Amino acid sequence: MTIPTYGDVKTACDRIAGHVRPVTVTRADPGTAGDAHLWLVLEFMQHTGSFKARGATNFVATHLEAGTMPDSGVVIASGGNAGLACAWAAQRHGVTATVFLPETAPPVKIAKLRAYDADVRQVGNEYADALDAAHSHAATTGAIESHAYDNPLIAAGAGTLLPEILTAIPDALDTIVVAVGGGGLFTGVTVAADHYGIHVVAVEPVNCRALNAAIESGHLVDVPVDSIAADALGARRASAMALEWAGRAAVHSVLVPDEAIIHARHALWDHRRLAVEHGAATALAALLDGAYIPKVGEKIAVVLCGANTDPTDLVSSQGR
Repeated sequence: MTIPTYGDVKTACDRIAGHVRPVTVTRADPGTAGDAHLWLVLEFMQHTGSFKARGATNFVATHLEAGTMPDSGVVIASGGNAGLACAWAAQRHGVTATVFLPETAPPVKIAKLRAYDADVRQVGNEYADALDAAHSHAATTGAIESHAYDNPLIAAGAGTLLPEILTAIPDALDTIVVAVGGGGLFTGVTVAADHYGIHVVAVEPVNCRALNAAIESGHLVDVPVDSIAADALGARRASAMALEWAGRAAVHSVLVPDEAIIHARHALWDHRRLAVEHGAATALAALLDGAYIPKVGEKIAVVLCGANTDPTDLVSSQGR
């Protein structure tokens, strides 16, 4: 197992510069997190609508620099944010991307992938079917397999977010709050946070607690997946590097119920007109629901990591 380091994050910062959008940070209204000072990290404004563009760019660019990118390009099994980011990064670098996803994938996702010139292949009815097909494609063609989160290059790319946040926020930061699925964003951010002495709060839905369960057990475990945020945070098992960094750094793992996630997502729309996916709202839910109670004067950044969502339920909620 290769564990990313802060050096990997710094290298990724240089590698992806000019390819990704610099992060936007805005101050939350006073009282949002009690007496703490809270900033919202608007990473959902990133290319493809999520932070995953960072890791995908680092992955593709690294292999191009090393001369290890084959003519058959990159392959990934994902109909979600990771697949979109991989296809976008490949198109930007002139690389072929093949994306496998189930036949049940919604047409809107297929259309977005094809807009990035991806070779879209639908196989079976479940993600596992698409993953098997991606493995076979890699073995047959020599294409390099990317992963939604379990790859040190993907994690290091995601970690580039923190140095940008520190540049954007005028005051020293005490704590960063991130939602956790499989652990790519969490790993990268924690690597950087540990370097700067910043506390990390890892937030998961009650019924999608892959990292929380691993920390509790002391080893990786499979967990049930049943949450409104499962489309983004529904990993059955966290990555080994996420668990490793959870043990190395000052990580505080908390869980939030779906009701709190829904409330946080609506609060962002009602008060800021920010339309984010449930996975992004999960991070803020930890503060609004009291799963994490900050100290007086604590300086906190909450990462709103993605916005690939259907906003119609937010618009219809205006008359609530």
